[in-house]
Amino acid sequence: MERIESYEEWIEVARKLDSILLFVKTDNCSVCDGLLPQVAALQSDYSVPFYLVNVADTPEIAGQLSLFTAPVVLLYREGKEYARFARFVQMNELKKRLGELEEEWGKQVD
Repeated sequence: MERIESYEEWIEVARKLDSILLFVKTDNCSVCDGLLPQVAALQSDYSVPFYLVNVADTPEIAGQLSLFTAPVVLLYREGKEYARFARFVQMNELKKRLGELEEEWGKQVD
């Protein structure tokens, strides 16, 4: 999972990639620390690139993306938010939406 270090870097990534998963965490967040490895483990199952941002280090992203809690998992398609999961992320629902995203665009990984 690649790290995003600034809002400008996020804008650049969002512009150049068709699909993105962005995992948003903050410092001292036990839910974030527990969920991150579960989400990271999904990377090998999907062609969507996974990115990580710590809003404690890059607070501008929180403001620009209207992030009021952590963790948040955002799915983007063609620069637009496709799905948002906040705080207590249901892994089955996340997998379903990742599958829909790839199926819709014909990029399912075998």
